[in-house]
Amino acid sequence: MATNFLSTANPFLVLFSSSSSSPSFSLGALTPTYFSVKRQLPICKTVNQPARNPLSVTKRGLYISFLTSFVLTLAGKGCFDANAAILEADDDVELLEKVKLDRKKRLERQGVISSSTKETGYLQDVVYKLSKVGEAIENNDLPTASSVLGKGTNTDWVQKTTIALTKLSSSPEEKTEVDAFNSSLATLISSVAKNDVESSKVAFVSSASAFEKWTSLTGLVVQLKGL
Repeated sequence: MATNFLSTANPFLVLFSSSSSSPSFSLGALTPTYFSVKRQLPICKTVNQPARNPLSVTKRGLYISFLTSFVLTLAGKGCFDANAAILEADDDVELLEKVKLDRKKRLERQGVISSSTKETGYLQDVVYKLSKVGEAIENNDLPTASSVLGKGTNTDWVQKTTIALTKLSSSPEEKTEVDAFNSSLATLISSVAKNDVESSKVAFVSSASAFEKWTSLTGLVVQLKGL
């Protein structure tokens, strides 16, 4: 289109530039060329100076908006990460303190158990007696079970067991299991003395479960044989 304009405009420019002070061309000769040029000017202007594309402006605005949002997001994320790091550090300190405290308690417990060989021996006898009583009750042999348990809770082995359990119990959970064991053992001795097989079985399971849970809580489960 620009080539067409130049080929059309050349005769007009040559004619105008070659004219003397008294041009020899007439208005009629100029008019076609002049209007031809005038008609081409908007077209040429359109070719040589393209109008700004509204879509490109929109894309630029979107890019700036996206870049701004991205920067603000990073800034916000940085603040969030900093706060999260502080919280994690606090959690780590609390966890470390808890681990230290648990380790201290465990070492203290191990020291108490190591120095309580007599009480540990009492508890090993409990494991032996419960094994014998459980076997007898399973065979409905309550006389044998009674001979192992004794006639009441005032027997020597029951008293020694109570002493050992009390000395080696420190936490509320452990003391709860001691109470459960003592209660179930009393019921077991009474049921066996009454020759009540079903009640004896229930009481035996309760006694054995409470004792086993207590040994797990205290850590004695790894030292007592037969559990």
